[in-house]
Amino acid sequence: MRVVGGSARGRRLGVPRGDAVRPTTDRVRGAIANALGSLDVVDDARVLDLFAGSGALGIEMLSRGAAHATFVEPDRSARAC
Repeated sequence: MRVVGGSARGRRLGVPRGDAVRPTTDRVRGAIANALGSLDVVDDARVLDLFAGSGALGIEMLSRGAAHATFVEPDRSARAC
């Protein structure tokens, strides 16, 4: 798992073990970030990564210029990662 774009591009992210978390794939995160970026809604945005898992989606948005991200994850092992 890695950050696809922005200032943290290529940085590897930890992923919790087990079936409790299913991280969003690089391709899907990139597509979401590109779509939102084309609408000019990422820069200085406040992002909510609900059921964050590894936090990859929120970290991707921060890397691309979001001002703040809130991560919510109920699974303890995922939060520890």
